[in-house]
Amino acid sequence: MADELLAYRKRFPTLDRGPYLAAHTLGPMPDTVPGALARFAAEWADQGVVAWEGWLEQLRAVAGQLEGLFGAPAGSVALGPNVSVLAGQALSCFDWSGERSRLVTTDLEFPTCDYLYRAQETLGAKLEVVGSRDLTVDLDRLLEAIDERTALVAVTHVAFRSSALLDAAAVAARAHEVGALVLLDTYQSAGTVPIDVAALGVDLMVGGSVKWLLGGPGTGYLYASPEVAAGLAPRLVGWFGHQAPFAFQPSPIALAEGAGRFVTGTPNVAAHVMAAEGYRIVAEAGVEAIRAKSRRQVARLLDGFTAQGAVIRGPADPARRGGSVVVDFDGAEQATAELIARGYTCDYRPGAGLRLGPHLYTTDDECDAVVAEVASIRRTLA
Repeated sequence: MADELLAYRKRFPTLDRGPYLAAHTLGPMPDTVPGALARFAAEWADQGVVAWEGWLEQLRAVAGQLEGLFGAPAGSVALGPNVSVLAGQALSCFDWSGERSRLVTTDLEFPTCDYLYRAQETLGAKLEVVGSRDLTVDLDRLLEAIDERTALVAVTHVAFRSSALLDAAAVAARAHEVGALVLLDTYQSAGTVPIDVAALGVDLMVGGSVKWLLGGPGTGYLYASPEVAAGLAPRLVGWFGHQAPFAFQPSPIALAEGAGRFVTGTPNVAAHVMAAEGYRIVAEAGVEAIRAKSRRQVARLLDGFTAQGAVIRGPADPARRGGSVVVDFDGAEQATAELIARGYTCDYRPGAGLRLGPHLYTTDDECDAVVAEVASIRRTLA
């Protein structure tokens, strides 16, 4: 089968080490990142503080790249250091002391988000954690848990331990029926699952550049629908969240329009311009094309591991999964270490198993080879 996306393999020097099946944890570095960082360093060296004028334009352009990827309107995406800060800012807008005091979430959230959601209990939030089945959210139970007392539904789009894909549009529709807002964590979906914020109907969305977006560490994003953002006032604020930060005005803060109010302190310009290189590749390749290839290769991996008798974490249907495959078997952690020693970059998660994340640059032969390597390793462990 012709695979036009393989043309992007040459853009990632990391692939010279061997099969890279870890896009779900840290995407490989695009070849243009060193040049982007060198330009940033040269601007700093040559211009000093005057460089801020150009940097601010660059930051707006990076946020614009994400808005394009998400079908989001201009000014609806803010950049930040990570999801811990950005989700924390969104949560800081809520008053849990009234009749709407419920925060509905699931037991499949990434630890950062789980810690943040549970911390809201100290402020009066009534947490409702919907349990999963086989590391997959029971959608009916989740929808049933959302009622008129709910202020916020905070859930992950794709579960990091199983790659189970949540029907976020159904969640948003139910939440809006009862007047609640939705905060969607898209860290494990953005870049490999198409995201259209209007189609999903979510109010707030967070994620980062480390994984499928191929942007490296240090950059997170927060989308806020313009209508919702206008009514939110974060308590976690910083001078860059002011409508005129370089006016250096005293309190009270005059919050910026749209998602700009969620920007806190001085941004990490270097990390954001580095991330832009990954966003550019994903946008050029097209998330729809990436998704089509991902579903085909996920099915290929699932078929291979099913034939081995491995336990498949998450749905068996690739259409109901994100971009990674998670399989478990006796000795999975040891097998993961051996795979890495043999040159296959992958990882293991307790309670889940071996995780493999093919991306646009992955060949079918690499998928087949890792299945065969696991079979070989399992025979030695038997």
